This record gives sequence, structure tokens and C-alpha cells, in this order.
Amino acid sequence: MVSPNCSLSIMVARTDIPFMMHTIPHLVRTCNFPFTQRLLAVDTAPLSGDKVSRPGIGTLDQLRDYCDRLLSSGVVDKVVDIDYSEAYRQRIYQKHFGDRIRQSHNYKGYPILGTIFSIEEVPGDYVLHFDSDMLLHQQPGYSWIEEGIQLLQQHSDVMAVRPLTGPPTQDSILHQRVPYERDPQGFYRFKFFSSRVYLTARQRFDSLLPLSVLWRSYKNKILNRLPTPVKTKLNYLTGKGALDSWEVMVSNRLEETPYVRAVLDSPKAWTVHPKDRGKEFIEALPKIIEKIEAGWYPPEQAGYYDLKLKYWLEVKK
Repeated sequence: MVSPNCSLSIMVARTDIPFMMHTIPHLVRTCNFPFTQRLLAVDTAPLSGDKVSRPGIGTLDQLRDYCDRLLSSGVVDKVVDIDYSEAYRQRIYQKHFGDRIRQSHNYKGYPILGTIFSIEEVPGDYVLHFDSDMLLHQQPGYSWIEEGIQLLQQHSDVMAVRPLTGPPTQDSILHQRVPYERDPQGFYRFKFFSSRVYLTARQRFDSLLPLSVLWRSYKNKILNRLPTPVKTKLNYLTGKGALDSWEVMVSNRLEETPYVRAVLDSPKAWTVHPKDRGKEFIEALPKIIEKIEAGWYPPEQAGYYDLKLKYWLEVKK
């Protein structure tokens, strides 16, 4: 038995209100792991990027009410607002990027500071992050987290671990848009990082730091030619410029190192990600969760990470 010195960290925002009371209890229940802490990190910042147009956006009061319910029912044991103070941002960005940056979110509205906060502000040698909309299957008697921690302990070149992306296929093929290699020791090797689900060893992740900041392209071609450190200084002075994706920054760093991201090849645990979070999905979500927890999925979903909603809706069970 490996040490259970691992915390769970999930970020929530007003965009998550339509589904979080279904997905978060589902994730905690399905993980079935004695976490050191189960943290909800609450993003109280104004919405930006494509988050503004998400369906079902609620109020901050609604979000706090839902978080309080999850806390009082024992689903999580701590709820804390992401620290947006200038002092915290400067200190944490100095560690993670080696520089001062104004922006807390990327160009899509993704909370980069919040992501880092959710890693830094939980106890334990290991931290598991789930996006709040993720769906997970795990067979009774199996623990992908225990297997993931063992993998991290046994393979010093593994930076992060996650369960299978999509339900298993007969030929063990993953339908991925990025390259990967099959490792005979029970996992797939990726150089591309994913921020939706990752289990990592805190000290090992720290060894990646600082990450190189990645900025979105400027309309001004002269600015685009400037070295990244200069762009970062200009951003801090002027507030202009948009950060790219944090997971791309981590991926770029993985490319510079021997580290890889591991996806377990065990068919006993798998995840799917719902891209379509409209009315039909929300109405069907309790039944979808019930099917996933039971290990059922439509054949068309096998090997695919993004939820193929129409096939789940077609089956009347």
C-alpha cells in the first residue's frame, strides 16, 4: 500500500454552477481515496474570454451556496477563494515563471493563477487536480490513484499521471491529436501536458520551474519579434498582452526535459470530458454519471476522450 499523502484540488467558478453539484460528488465518490484534503478553490474573478458566453452562468452567491453545501455534506473538507492579491500573485509568479506578470487568466479566461494556487495551497507530497466538469469510471476494488502514485515513485521521468482517456478499446488505441508512445510497463508516454486531470508529485513538479511565459501573438509584428522576457516586462509595465495556455507552457517545458506525462493503460479506470454542456447535457447528466459509474458506455465512445453526447442520448436505459 502506497502512502495516501495526497490531496484533491478542484477549481470552481460561476460557469460550473449548472453541473458542479452532480460532477464533484461523483468525482470524489468514484475516486474513493483517503485524501489528505479535498479542496474547492473558488474563482471569484470577473469572467473573461470564452467563459463569458458559457451557458447557465450563475451568480457568485449561488456559487458560494453550492460550495457551502458540498462542504457541509462532507464531499469536500475545505473551501477557499483563490488569492488574487498583488503580493500573492507576485510571489507565486516569481516562483513559477521567474518574473512579474499582471494577468491572472489566459486569453480564453482560464485561471492560470488559480491553477497554480490549487497546486500550492493543499498539503501532501502528491496533488490530484480535476476540472470540475470531468467524468470518471473506476472499477470497484481498483485505485488508479494508488497505481499512479506507484508509477511516480518507480519512474523518475514521469511528471504527471492520469487514468485512461476515454473508455478502453479492443486494440488499446487512443484517439489522440498529439503523439504518444506505449510503454510496456503499463502506460502511455506523452510530451503534451493536460490540465484537466493530473496527479503529480509536488517536489517533482517544482523541478520543472520556472516555466517560460508564452504570450499570444500581437497584431504589431515588431512586438512579436521581441524576446519573451522583453514582452513580459512590457506587459507588466503596460498591462497589454494576453497569456497563452498554461498547459502549453508546461508542455513546452516537458519537451526541454526527460519528463513525460503518463496515461495509465488499465481499462479499470477511464475519463471522459463533456465539451457540450448545453441544456440536453445538463438534463441527461445524472443518468450519464450513473452509466459511467457502472462502467457502461456506447460503443462509439470507446477510445474517445470527448463525450459523444448524441450516442449517450440515443440509448434509453
